[in-house]
Amino acid sequence: MKPIVLTRRSTLALALASLVLPAHLRAQELRKVTVALDWTPNTNHIGLFVARDKGFYREAGLDVEILPYSDTSSGTLVANHVANFGILSAIGFFSQRAAGADLVATYAVVQTETGRLVFNADRAEIRRPKDLDGLTYGGFGSAWENALIGSIIRHDGGEGKFETVTLGTSAYQALANGAVDFTLEVYTWEGVKAELEGEKQRAFRYADYGVPDEHTTLIGSSSAYLDKNPDDARAFMVATRRGYAFAVDHPDEATDLLIAANSAAMTDRALIRASLGALIEGNYLRDSRGAIGTIDPAKIKAMGSYLVSKGILKDSDGTALTENPDFSTYFTNGFMDGD
Repeated sequence: MKPIVLTRRSTLALALASLVLPAHLRAQELRKVTVALDWTPNTNHIGLFVARDKGFYREAGLDVEILPYSDTSSGTLVANHVANFGILSAIGFFSQRAAGADLVATYAVVQTETGRLVFNADRAEIRRPKDLDGLTYGGFGSAWENALIGSIIRHDGGEGKFETVTLGTSAYQALANGAVDFTLEVYTWEGVKAELEGEKQRAFRYADYGVPDEHTTLIGSSSAYLDKNPDDARAFMVATRRGYAFAVDHPDEATDLLIAANSAAMTDRALIRASLGALIEGNYLRDSRGAIGTIDPAKIKAMGSYLVSKGILKDSDGTALTENPDFSTYFTNGFMDGD
């Protein structure tokens, strides 16, 4: 059999054909990256969906799969190398990392604390945190909550003594109907929802009463993945920041993209758009200086030190830490362009 000889024209035709291959074949050339969510899809995750569906990840050479939320925490999935990246709650991240989990924070989703201590506006007798002494808190069952609330009350001169009823997410309904006196909420979601539903609330901001400000939500990876895949990690982080920046600058389109990607679960456009608006207007996603995604070392150290002082952080044996670990190893800004 004679060897096949390609003419210059044939070679060019084949090269052009390779550029118009079906998407499912072209995707094989992209590097796969997986990211786990910390909860069902919400506006904290909007940058991921924007980056994926606007093609920012593909432009960076990545095929990013946003894993469906599961009962296994995102931190556990990342630390055990099931997912490459994950959305992490700050307290969960600190706790798992202190216990020896292979976790490294790489992106601050929010630049400041989104949580607040909230109560119904008609409670005229609650004027300041010390007025919460002896009242009933609708909670979620973590040691962090008791330390946080106790700190807030004592900072204001109270004793820090209150009753706790563990209710989970039903705490918000219990607050609305007066079954509990106060609870904790994420302003940019539950707080916005209450406003839309006409529920009048007042609140205390943690950082006004002796609790360090923090990046409430982070994106993290494992040192194993970052060490092995630095280029992919950088590509992912840069494209992710581009996604969140787009959401800040184009909130209506970003809202529609988030809903389209999660149409079965996200049906309340008014809530989603208002939540994103609160994240933007409150300088949560991008602060007043223009910082977006950057982790503040001072915030990591301050919150980590606070958690150690309150006995929240424990080692792998379950023993409370008595000295601060090197919190500079808990995070990196090194995988974002320009850092």
